[in-house]
Amino acid sequence: MPKQTSPLLSSILLRTVAVTVAITAINSQVAAAATLPDDLVGLSLDALMDISVTTVSKKAEPLSEAAAAVYVLTAEDIRQSGARNIPDALRLVSGVQVSQVDAHTWAVSARGFNSTVSDKLEVLMDGRSLYTPLFSGVFWDAQNTLLEDIDRIEVVRGPGGALWGANAVNGVINIITKPAAETQGGYVEVGGGTERRFVGMRAGGKLGTTGHFRAYAMGYDRNNQALAENADPALRSSLGNRDQARDSADMAKIGFRSDILRLKRKIWKISTNTRFYLY
Repeated sequence: MPKQTSPLLSSILLRTVAVTVAITAINSQVAAAATLPDDLVGLSLDALMDISVTTVSKKAEPLSEAAAAVYVLTAEDIRQSGARNIPDALRLVSGVQVSQVDAHTWAVSARGFNSTVSDKLEVLMDGRSLYTPLFSGVFWDAQNTLLEDIDRIEVVRGPGGALWGANAVNGVINIITKPAAETQGGYVEVGGGTERRFVGMRAGGKLGTTGHFRAYAMGYDRNNQALAENADPALRSSLGNRDQARDSADMAKIGFRSDILRLKRKIWKISTNTRFYLY
């Protein structure tokens, strides 16, 4: 029988067994990357080649001058794909291998050798490394964020260790979120089906005359995954001859970002995320 769902708040209060808090330090950097246009279809070939990327050399440069194989996944690409999380969105990128292991575990890699503990792919969010010191890889379920707040995802396929370190031997994925000034007002998303239910909301506002902020909350509740008809009999036996795997999961996450504009176009950014899980 499918898992009976309960209100997300009750699930968090009654059954949460782990809380992970990740607070990023204040980061000062130049706001070099220009926002991509939402609709790339109407751009000329020359305009497409002039799209600015920052991951290849840690500074803004036209895509046509980047000395690497770069793929830019725009916010419009993500919206039209119907993806509900970052790993699903990365399925659109050629050369990136994405596998879903269970309801909350993903394996993402480039140039082969994919596994849940892959450690040869550097993953960044706004230039900040997301790897865990446990195995130098990424817990993809922990790094999910509102896809509506993502400006673009830059993927460098190929060695990047000289610039980004040993983790980048097979490539670099840089998830670039929108500035707080571009996410003002309110936003709500709600959806669900027989397997997954989700909710997300975000509110943005101003901080004085030169600052902006946004705060968001999101969560999902996912049932056990159904086994394939030709699943290994030994696996079925280990699950008590059930038709579903025992991998249901709930997750809730809250966070905020604030940007304060200073002289010479420098932006001081403060962000924090708090996550709640039940596996």
